[in-house]
Amino acid sequence: MENRCKSSLLFSVFCLIVLTQLLIWVTTKQFRVFGPSDPIVAAPGGEAVLPCSVFPAMNVENMQELRWFRDRFSEAVLVYRDQEEQKEGQMPGYSQRTSLVKDQFHQGKAAVRIQNVQPSDSGIYVCHFKQGLFYEEAILELKVAAMGTVPKVYIKGPEDGGLRVVCMTSGWYPEPRVRWRDSRGENLPVFSETHTKDAGGLFSTETSLVVRDSSVEYVSCSTFNPILGQEKSMAMFIPEPFFPQVSHWKPAFYVILTMTGLLVLGASFLIKIAHSLSLKVQLEWGKLQREKDELQKTKADALRTTSALKEELDRRKAAYSAAWRKAQLYADWCKEHFQAWTFTLDPASAHPILAISQDRMSVTRKDITMCLDDLFSVLGSEGVSSARYYWEVKLTNMEGSEWILGVCREGVDRKEFNFESPDKGFWTVGRSSSGYWAYIDSGRASLSTRQTPQSLGVFVDYPEGDISFYNMSDMSHIFSFHEDSFSGTLFPYFRIKSGNVSMTISSMASVSEREEGEEGEEGEQQEEEGEGEEGEQQEEGKKGEDSPFLQHARDTPLP
Repeated sequence: MENRCKSSLLFSVFCLIVLTQLLIWVTTKQFRVFGPSDPIVAAPGGEAVLPCSVFPAMNVENMQELRWFRDRFSEAVLVYRDQEEQKEGQMPGYSQRTSLVKDQFHQGKAAVRIQNVQPSDSGIYVCHFKQGLFYEEAILELKVAAMGTVPKVYIKGPEDGGLRVVCMTSGWYPEPRVRWRDSRGENLPVFSETHTKDAGGLFSTETSLVVRDSSVEYVSCSTFNPILGQEKSMAMFIPEPFFPQVSHWKPAFYVILTMTGLLVLGASFLIKIAHSLSLKVQLEWGKLQREKDELQKTKADALRTTSALKEELDRRKAAYSAAWRKAQLYADWCKEHFQAWTFTLDPASAHPILAISQDRMSVTRKDITMCLDDLFSVLGSEGVSSARYYWEVKLTNMEGSEWILGVCREGVDRKEFNFESPDKGFWTVGRSSSGYWAYIDSGRASLSTRQTPQSLGVFVDYPEGDISFYNMSDMSHIFSFHEDSFSGTLFPYFRIKSGNVSMTISSMASVSEREEGEEGEEGEQQEEEGEGEEGEQQEEGKKGEDSPFLQHARDTPLP
């Protein structure tokens, strides 16, 4: 009896512990992490604070882990775990320079203080808050910049037929831009320019110019910081007596001597032809006057024509803009100019945790409970290296899942933990716990969708360097990447970060049948419209030389 009571008591305690852990896991899952939306600016050698906060507000002192890192999760700026700062995994460059700000832990706020800020500290940071199996992240940006001294402007002396003026300033970061302006506000060419960098990484500049126009009353020197978008300037008045005096007797002597010789040699000749020359001048004057009148008339006609063309262009732009906003079937229009790309998934490129269907057209995760810092990705069996192609990807079981899809350059590193950005050879969009995103060079760009995408269209214009994504559920545009050009082969890219989502490459045959059905419905509507439709087709024929964009814009009624 006693053993039975002890067993019952132990079982009750065990159940209580399990329920407590489940309650902690469920409650800690309901938070999000936010950072400042604007970049944090700090001066070299100064101090920078990188704050993050959770919502709803909760005490983060007992949170399992707080981490700030740069490019890689494993190389941290600061790690706070088990209520202590951890040195393991911290980047050597931040050792002895970072500390955790804890005075607002009870309000759900934490921050990293970086002392002795260096130019290399500038860039993107990620704060990572984890409790149990759940974690959230926020992105911050730190810019290192410093405003230097007000420029010092002084006159050095005469040089190269003018007056040399010097501008000096120091204590800037990054290297500032220096511009000279005259009293009319116009830029003046720089005569010389030198830049030096001190031990603290701050820049000093010395520039000069030579003023040769004595009518210039003053010049100003302005120094501009490209990161802060601020400048400091100083003006210098230049009195006319400072200009070097030029001797005028030599030019006057040469002019008088030349005129005397011409008068002596040409006096008799001028007397004989004076009358005929006067008549010729009058005739030429009349001819020039007529040509001037014709030129003014031609100019007036050209201005009227230009004004009419501008009004027409503005009208077409307005119509195009209105039509673009109303174009719900733009993705179908793209299909007229893109070829359907037929391919299957490449099992050899798939991560072991991914399951590829027997027909190699679908991918899911084998184990959705594992939470690993790895890139669970797979590539298409064939790539695009020319022309224009598109394909569609059907998404199912998306609830609570995180995924990424798009294209990547052949040979990219798919094992390194980072964001799939264009500078690393990826052009992708995806979904995380905080919404839909496009992964760009500077981090992530938030996307808004009118309707949850059940199918995504990927359009690759290789010659134009353009990759566009469309929500095929409502035919709306999602995001576009614009590159100068592509190099190498681009392969379809699929990544499942978490959840039970399934990605399926839509069969191009089914897509064609669907399009044929839509064309049949459109044909019946055209027969019912009759002669009115024929009039519109004749008017479209007159627009033959315009692009499809301008035709669509002109044919769509303004809102």
